[in-house]
Amino acid sequence: MIGILAGMGPMSTGPFIDKVMMQCQQLYGAMEDMDFPEVMIYSCPTPYYTNKPINHNDMEKAIIAGAKRLEKTGVDFIAMPCNTGHLYIHNIKQQLTIPILHIVEETMKAIPKEAKKVAVLATQTTVDSCLYDEYLQEVEHIQKNEWQVAINELLAMIKAGKIVEATRVWNSLYKELKATVDVCIVACTDLNVVIDVEAEKDFFVDSSTCLAQATVREYIVRNNVQVR
Repeated sequence: MIGILAGMGPMSTGPFIDKVMMQCQQLYGAMEDMDFPEVMIYSCPTPYYTNKPINHNDMEKAIIAGAKRLEKTGVDFIAMPCNTGHLYIHNIKQQLTIPILHIVEETMKAIPKEAKKVAVLATQTTVDSCLYDEYLQEVEHIQKNEWQVAINELLAMIKAGKIVEATRVWNSLYKELKATVDVCIVACTDLNVVIDVEAEKDFFVDSSTCLAQATVREYIVRNNVQVR
C-alpha cells in the first residue's frame, strides 16, 4: 500500500493524487478500478505561514508525527509531495521503519542534459535552505530577487483561494522566465494550481510529477505489476 503524506499545502494534495493515478495508466496501463493501487492519504496540517519565518523545530515535529501516524496504517512506503518538508528528510527517515522517497533526487533525474540555465521556483524557505543547490553545480542556477517576490505573492494568493489573481501574477513572471532560462524546476507543489506543466514539458520539470512517477515505479517493483 502506498502512503502519501500530503497537506503541505492543502491545495496540492488533490493534484498529486491525480498525478499518481495518471502515472498508473501511463507506466503500467491501469484501466479497470482494480488495476489501481491501494493508497492511504494523510493530509497533515503544518505550522507554515506565508507572512513569517518557519519555526523549523515545530515544522519538523509536525511532519514526523504525520509520517509516524501514516506508517501505523500499514503502508509499505511513503511519498511526501512537499519540497520544503524534505529539509527534514534525514531525521524523518530515522524515525520510520519504512522507506520514504526523496522528491529532490527524483526531480533531478528529469533535468535535460542540454540545459545550461536553470531556475528553481520554490518557497522562500526552500530557496534560503539551498535544498537544490548541491544538485545544480553543473549548470548555471539563476535566482533573482524579483522572481522570488512574485513566487511568494503567488503562494499567498493560492493559499487564500485567489486563483484568478495568482494566474495573472504567474503569466507575467512566466514571460521573464521563458526569456532567461532553459528549464524551470517547479519545486513547490502548490504552484501546480497555476502552472500548466503538461503544456511545456521541455521547459518545466515538475517535482510533483517526478515524485508521482517514482511512487508508481516503486509500487510496480514491490508488487511485481505486469506492464501492459
